[in-house]
Amino acid sequence: MSAVVTRFAPSPTGELHLGHAHSALVGWGTARRAGGRFLLRIEDIDGTRCRPEFTAGMLRDLVWLGLDWDGPVRLQSEHFDDYRAALDRLAAQQLLYPCFCTRAAIKAEVARAAAAPHGAEGSLYPGTCRSLGATERKQRMAGGEAYALRLDAAGAVALSGPLWWEDEIAGRVAADPSSHGDVVLARKDTPASYHLAVTVDDALQGVTLVTRGEDLFAATHVHRLLQALLDLPVPRYRHHRLLTDESGRRLAKRDRAATLKALREAGQTPAKVRAMAGFPDGVAVRR
Repeated sequence: MSAVVTRFAPSPTGELHLGHAHSALVGWGTARRAGGRFLLRIEDIDGTRCRPEFTAGMLRDLVWLGLDWDGPVRLQSEHFDDYRAALDRLAAQQLLYPCFCTRAAIKAEVARAAAAPHGAEGSLYPGTCRSLGATERKQRMAGGEAYALRLDAAGAVALSGPLWWEDEIAGRVAADPSSHGDVVLARKDTPASYHLAVTVDDALQGVTLVTRGEDLFAATHVHRLLQALLDLPVPRYRHHRLLTDESGRRLAKRDRAATLKALREAGQTPAKVRAMAGFPDGVAVRR
């Protein structure tokens, strides 16, 4: 049986909070107890929102919390070629098409539709640009019109056939990627979407167990489809619970009082913060 390889992959758009600490400790504790490897990846592909000072702060917070990781930190911004290769492979399968619709236009089109299709995350893209001819696509792209690259979900599902994945909490899950419609896989200002980048990264880094919050459970339907289309290995998953505040709302980067930096500056110890994140000493943090 292969060694367990987990990872923690925050996006540097703010400071780490207790919810991040919980997720990091789940992956780190699992790997360390199994004698496996724990990897750190910084998902900084969105150059308009990600900032290097947040990346530096995250590294400081994790070290202070008592975590370590194996190998160098993978920065997504240094691996655009990996994502381009994946896009090229999907394009060769005729599964990508340029979408010239703005978000406002999509919203208006959905509002006009008498019965707009809905998926796991609300209204689905109505497919406005899917039927554009090759000539029109080329002309609009050559003219400098902004566009995103979307996955033709129907064609992709027809090619992949039935799929499933194993979740350590939910069990065997039948994949339903059509529930997300024709997802965006790249934009002009973002060379790869979360869906594409995370799928490629997990495969290239040899991740065998993806530990992440239950809010990302639905996204795994898309990731499982991309794994099949790109002939990538399929890891196991564990979508853990989310930490919430006193009102039951999940913690977010706007909750400044719950950031690890704020807690540290308030005099909390790493052991106390680990306990606040759901992992008292002697349980998940045992090396």
